[in-house]
Amino acid sequence: MTRASHSVRLDIGSAFDMLDFVEVVGGHMSRLVGFDDDTLHWISIAVRESVANAMKHGNKGDEAKRVAVEFIASPAEQPTELVILVRDQGEGFDPEEVADPLAPENLLKSSGRGIFLIRSFMDDLTLRRVPEGGMEVRMVKRRPDAPAS
Repeated sequence: MTRASHSVRLDIGSAFDMLDFVEVVGGHMSRLVGFDDDTLHWISIAVRESVANAMKHGNKGDEAKRVAVEFIASPAEQPTELVILVRDQGEGFDPEEVADPLAPENLLKSSGRGIFLIRSFMDDLTLRRVPEGGMEVRMVKRRPDAPAS
């Protein structure tokens, strides 16, 4: 039987000192797909931002609440795509209610750019409430030389 993908799943507490560990795993999975150094950097920022948001905003800093992070490189033979899932155990939010960080009244605010940045760095971004509670961020990055699906 052939595997359809390579995957790593992490289940961590909402402690910011775990961000470096998540970044190392994300870097390994990104290299497996064959991304260049610049793309590795942007993926790393998107991963850190989404996990930090899950800890800070989703789980409200409650270290007893978990953050699940899953990296999926596919296909298994010569991967060309990386899917990253980040789930928190918070109350969730309506993505339509997130303020536009480019609106004049928000330009000088010190926060509120995370989703905007993630959307800029990744090829696809989906935000959804999960049935068991919390939010799931689904990010996808494809190699530019990957064949069209």
